[in-house]
Amino acid sequence: MKVTLNNSVLELVEGDITGQETDAIVNAANTTLLGGGGVDGAIHKAGGPEILEECRKLGGCPTGEARITTGGNLKAKYVIHTVGPVYHDGKRQEAELLANAYNNSLNLASRYKLRSVAFPSISTGAYGYPLNEAATIALKTVIHYLKTHTDIRLVRFVLFDLKAYQTYEKVLQELIK
Repeated sequence: MKVTLNNSVLELVEGDITGQETDAIVNAANTTLLGGGGVDGAIHKAGGPEILEECRKLGGCPTGEARITTGGNLKAKYVIHTVGPVYHDGKRQEAELLANAYNNSLNLASRYKLRSVAFPSISTGAYGYPLNEAATIALKTVIHYLKTHTDIRLVRFVLFDLKAYQTYEKVLQELIK
């Protein structure tokens, strides 16, 4: 599914984020930036040791913030590492931290003059964020950014499975009505 906002495209696809040919892909990292499971492990594995080497020099990343490294062996030139919140009960600033993770990733992409960015669904795997709530926060944040910034031309959400894709699609349809 694709929608146009100003001069930018917001796209949803089902697939593997490590194969994206965008300027940057976003890694749903942990605070150490030293690799992990899920998307994080897949990006480090596909991108090679160069990414981990740069991550070590960064000294970690607090929840809600973002850092950038080379893309290593990936098709994307850069990896933007962001840390989403672990979901507890929705009363510990999880929504704000998740929105910050998306916003800070986009701000970093703008600072590096990147035109295209691919995101996974941040915090919805091992961190347990309810998919529908996370999709709403992610899409609202990205839509707002694209409506107020014209530099990024493509934001693609690369969703791991059909359930995630369908959830994001449903939320996006509601938001653009």
